[in-house]
Amino acid sequence: MTEELESVLSQLTQPDNAVIQRATAQLRQAFKDPAVIPALCAIMTGSADPQIRQSAAVMLRMRVNKHWKKIIPEHRESLKAVVLQAFQQETEHKVRHSLSQLAAMMVKHETPDRWPALLALLNQSTKSSNPHDRQVGLLLLSKVVESNPEPFAPHYRQLLQLFHSSLQDLGNPTALYYSIQSLTAITAHTGTEHLNLMRSIVPKLIVAIKQLIITDQVQASEAMEVFDEMMESEVSIVVPHIADIVRFCLEVGADVSLSDSLRVKALSVIAGLIRLKSKSVLKQKLLAPILQTVFPVLSAAPPAGQEDPEDEEPDSEDPGEGSETPKHYAAQVIDTLALHLPPEKLFSQLTPLTQAALQSDSPYDKKAGLMCLAVLAEGCADHMRTKLLSSVLQVVCRALGDESQVVRSAALFALGQFSEHLQPDISKYSSDLMPLLLGYLSGLDSRRGGHLSKAFYALENFVENLGEEVQPYLPTLMERMLSALSGAESLRVKELAVSAIAAIANAAKELLVPYFPPVIDSLKGFLTDMREEARALQTQALDTLAVLARTVGKEVFSPLAPECVQLGLNLTDSVDDPDLRRCTYSLFSAVSTVCPECLTPHLSTITTLMLMSLRSTEGVTAHLDEEHKSFLLLEEEEDEGDEEGEVVIEDESREGEGEERDVTGFSVENAYIDEKEDVCDALGEIAYNTGAAFLPFLESSFQQVFEMHDFPHEDVRKAAYEALGQFCSAQHKVWQESPTDANHQALLKLLGVTVPCVLQAVREEREREVVMGALECVNAVLRSCKGEALREQGRLADISHTIRDVLQKKIACQDSGEDGDDDEQQAEFDGMLQEYAGEGIPLLAAAVSADVFAPFLDELLPLLLSKTKPSCTVAERSFSLGTLAEMLQALGGVSGGGAVAARLAARLLPVLVGGARDSDAEVRSNSVFGVGVLAQACGAALTQDYPGILAVFSSLLARESDRRVIDNLCAALSRMMLSNTACVPLEQVFPAVLSFLPLKEDLEENSTVYSCLTFLYSQTPALVVEHLKAVLSGVSQVLGTKDIKPDIQNTLLLFLRDVTQRYPQEVQAAVLALPAERAATLTAAAAS
Repeated sequence: MTEELESVLSQLTQPDNAVIQRATAQLRQAFKDPAVIPALCAIMTGSADPQIRQSAAVMLRMRVNKHWKKIIPEHRESLKAVVLQAFQQETEHKVRHSLSQLAAMMVKHETPDRWPALLALLNQSTKSSNPHDRQVGLLLLSKVVESNPEPFAPHYRQLLQLFHSSLQDLGNPTALYYSIQSLTAITAHTGTEHLNLMRSIVPKLIVAIKQLIITDQVQASEAMEVFDEMMESEVSIVVPHIADIVRFCLEVGADVSLSDSLRVKALSVIAGLIRLKSKSVLKQKLLAPILQTVFPVLSAAPPAGQEDPEDEEPDSEDPGEGSETPKHYAAQVIDTLALHLPPEKLFSQLTPLTQAALQSDSPYDKKAGLMCLAVLAEGCADHMRTKLLSSVLQVVCRALGDESQVVRSAALFALGQFSEHLQPDISKYSSDLMPLLLGYLSGLDSRRGGHLSKAFYALENFVENLGEEVQPYLPTLMERMLSALSGAESLRVKELAVSAIAAIANAAKELLVPYFPPVIDSLKGFLTDMREEARALQTQALDTLAVLARTVGKEVFSPLAPECVQLGLNLTDSVDDPDLRRCTYSLFSAVSTVCPECLTPHLSTITTLMLMSLRSTEGVTAHLDEEHKSFLLLEEEEDEGDEEGEVVIEDESREGEGEERDVTGFSVENAYIDEKEDVCDALGEIAYNTGAAFLPFLESSFQQVFEMHDFPHEDVRKAAYEALGQFCSAQHKVWQESPTDANHQALLKLLGVTVPCVLQAVREEREREVVMGALECVNAVLRSCKGEALREQGRLADISHTIRDVLQKKIACQDSGEDGDDDEQQAEFDGMLQEYAGEGIPLLAAAVSADVFAPFLDELLPLLLSKTKPSCTVAERSFSLGTLAEMLQALGGVSGGGAVAARLAARLLPVLVGGARDSDAEVRSNSVFGVGVLAQACGAALTQDYPGILAVFSSLLARESDRRVIDNLCAALSRMMLSNTACVPLEQVFPAVLSFLPLKEDLEENSTVYSCLTFLYSQTPALVVEHLKAVLSGVSQVLGTKDIKPDIQNTLLLFLRDVTQRYPQEVQAAVLALPAERAATLTAAAAS
């Protein structure tokens, strides 16, 4: 059989498909004979042709992979001996490589302790005095350890000692490479007992990789993965050597003679270190060298006659997205610094570099300065918004007039980033920026699609956040967009216009209604255009339709809702495209907000589609080892389920234990990740909005979304946690509407799975944004389910202690520093994470009785108070004082809350009064609100402090210019009048409040102010009648508007009727003093 089989294998190498097909059929037949194993062994060791020896090794590997248990024991033992014999005698590297992979596949089934000959060979060869033997031994070691690292755990100390030695073999770069590959494989599995050995190996790693760079940059880039593995599995390994690693990576990243991929890898390692150990980066004074090295990379001009990828035409869909170039990663390093360092420390070092670049004559220096400002906007938003906004906007506006399109493009990107992250302050510059953007857009050549995309990006981001301030620009904006929809030849221009309409709708809401018919007519045309080249436009039209459903109002959109649902179903049935499905699911979700009953008949179909998208592994591709591809045809015909070319992962429960392909890596298309993220978002919202109709699909949806909580991509994990919270809220709503025991038990079951899972994520997840999503899930569950979420014993303690640990920076995603965190400054995103945690404190206070929550509050209170100090940032002071205020408001609504608030008053009142005098308006506003709710919660217990509080408030009202602070002063005074009328000089305070009506900013407080007004009328009507002109003036400006809630609206109507009936002359005199329109409003209301 051996000779025949060797002949067949030789035919597989012929350049003739017919010959290969015949040989494949013969091989398939041969594999049915158990004697094929010894025959292949004989060929592997005895054939004179190295290509045939390699083919035999690959065939055996495939056989071992699929059918190890079917191979008879004597053949297995024989194979173990033969493969080692062949490996020792082989002279060809390619064959030796295949033999090492065969041995690695066998190690998946035969652990090292059951293959002592393998361990003996490894021990002998890796310690040989012959450099070639060491190289070969390390090749075999790297393959078997990579294939199954855990069974080698008893030998880790011995292996690490070996690597200490082999990494000094600088004259043998291949041995260096295989040593590092083996080290990378075991790193994630090492324990604390190996920590010192691992740490001491790092300096040798750096020297070894430097040597590899000289001989093979591809291998050097792969070898640098060891730093990623160390950082992700046990970052303390690298902490003592951070300075050395950073300096080494900076050298590589700055060296223009090296390959882009190697430089990118080095810069990504720096970004990883900053992300995980930002405090060590600061402590070891590495910020300056990082910036001084990275900035020149960012400002480097491309080779003569070329452009940076992001400046080429046609442009990528995301105007800020470049290819994986050193310049792109240099910007990422600065972005990572912004996200993880205190802004004050970063800007002190970065500002001189940025200013010099912006003042340079070189367009690429200017571009670098603008890109730097752009990527800082997310991580340092508060710092830029409060201290630098005017100056950076002046820089960007000047750059929009630059003669170089490269500079103008960067300015547009920066403006788009500012518009997204520096809200609400940047919108105050609309009168300057909107004419500039509209003028710039009108002067562009629509054929320059890439630059046009950047202009639309800036316009969209700015317009989207304008709210009603968009009204003066609406006619011009919509004229431009509708003209593009009907007149532009370019599909790309139409797509940009459709996207811009969504942004305009988000700002304008009902103001867009006059333009709704022509917009819908255009969208219908795009949605039914099934040409492949129009797919992006069709997808964007779906996205914009979903935005319109949420913004133009239920009355306007509801008639279209059934047609939209059917359109979405038809598209998912006829087009297989992840982006289109994603936008269809978002459309269904949006429709559920205006017409949930339209979805009810289709929920079975819709949920089936969505759950298929979650389960699908479409877009996740396994890339095969090159030599394995040569024999793919044979494997495909053995296992008909596999597809040609690249092998897409299917069901893990495939027949045959241990079936694994020779996978060198995986790739995942972003569109499929986005699809899964949007499915989670949509399922949660649809479940909540459709209520009881969704119950038949809730359990299956919950289970499938729950499985996504450990998905590799962080955006999907975050969306999964948020959806789990929505499922709990949906079940709670169903139980409230139908309070059966079955519904209650279903709710408790969901909570019992969701809350522990999400709290574990808060503690263990490494990505901050996922932790924020998990905390938001906890907050959403507490907000909707209240005490039901805390029924299980220990649940209140678990949530409270998790919040405490976030505030103390003790969870996995927080870098607390090796020596503790004695620096009060922190990155803004770290502060944001604590804000998400802090939101849970008032929610807990509102969910249980005050005496139950009091012990946990006593533990949390000092952590909040520590952030109220003047030395803290504005964001910290605003957060802590706002949280204290909301917590006091919550106490005022639960049993025993007044007593707890009174016990805390002596500690909290001085802090809140101090905050009311703060230099920042938001801090003042939150503090004044806190004083008011403290007075309301304490009642008579705070009486002795009223004169001091009133004196402070009087002084504030006399000089305050910020309308939100004034609104909160009015509300706080109203709460004091409601709580303890006798202690307030009504003759002075009541008219003072009336003089500031109507409220302008904090419209939520209208309920408080007008409740106080009607309360005073019931208690001291003469006081109200005395000031009736001011009272009716204030009432006339809110009645019939959305500024007050329906219950307050009804209360005011009752007040109007009563006061008109009892004091007709006074009312008539007051109404006559009003403008005609407002007088008519009051007269009609009183008569209704």
